[in-house]
Amino acid sequence: MGFTRRTLLGAALGLGALVATVPAMAADVTLKLGWTTSDGATDPYAIAARDFAAALEAEMPGVFEVKYFPNRQLGDEKEMIEGMSFGTIDGGIITNAVIANVEPAFQLLDLPFLFANEAQAHKVLDGDVGQELMGKLRNRGIIGLGFAEGGFRHMINNTRPVAQPDDVSGVKYRVMQNPVFLEMFSSLGGNPVPMAWGETFTAVQQGTIDGLEIPVAVIQANKFAEVTKYLSLTRHTYSALGVLISKRSFEKMTKEQQEAVLRAAPKAIAAQRAQVADNTRQIIEELKAAGMTVNEISDPAAFRSKVTGVYDRFKPRIGAELMDKALAEVN
Repeated sequence: MGFTRRTLLGAALGLGALVATVPAMAADVTLKLGWTTSDGATDPYAIAARDFAAALEAEMPGVFEVKYFPNRQLGDEKEMIEGMSFGTIDGGIITNAVIANVEPAFQLLDLPFLFANEAQAHKVLDGDVGQELMGKLRNRGIIGLGFAEGGFRHMINNTRPVAQPDDVSGVKYRVMQNPVFLEMFSSLGGNPVPMAWGETFTAVQQGTIDGLEIPVAVIQANKFAEVTKYLSLTRHTYSALGVLISKRSFEKMTKEQQEAVLRAAPKAIAAQRAQVADNTRQIIEELKAAGMTVNEISDPAAFRSKVTGVYDRFKPRIGAELMDKALAEVN
């Protein structure tokens, strides 16, 4: 039986339609990764997420698909931690202070003026102290893969520049819902206001609060230069970002996939830290150009002397042995 031109054309179109319905090969592991800030190019949370995805791809090409959920799409950080504990959220880039609400030992890293510089912080976070902290999360259904760089936290406000401790007095600062930050700002004479991140921009804009404290990259990525006047480079706390994954999600993977995750995380963190460091100086200049008044503090020791009581109050909750170990490393 012969084939006409029309018959051949119909067969070709039918085959094309069949091929079009065949889905592309899916990745073996899909990870939904959330964070609360923007997906901006210089946002440290977003950089950590992208570098983690890239490192996983380098370790096992085509095996992992990381789906990004910035801007609180999976909830605030407390909700994401709870989701990881229950296994309903795969992973997140979470601020240390919020992790500390789940595991009080993490309050160690939020102690004011603990680290003199980034290199010192990295040494502690990547060493025994950091490993001991992350190990405590396993009992809560979470695996800590390491600490990415949030950068040092600074004070921004609409009242006055902060050059000495008295400049904090009476100013309403949004702080994370974490007792160390409440005590820190109270010790400096400020009026700390615990508030979820999602409410903060509007609260500054409307004058409900006078300011807040965050790393410069987060100031820029979330456009706080539009609603705050003064940036004081207080470096009062180093912001460590926990790269976390649900234990349930991790245990669904093969051994080879798990090993790839454990290899990828430190590589991603190293790349993220380098990029955040490169960005910081440029961002400060851009914030000045956007109209913010920027100043350094003249006497960090004056601030430090005001907050020594915070160390004493939180030592029992953090653990005396762990705190002493960290202090021995930084001193």
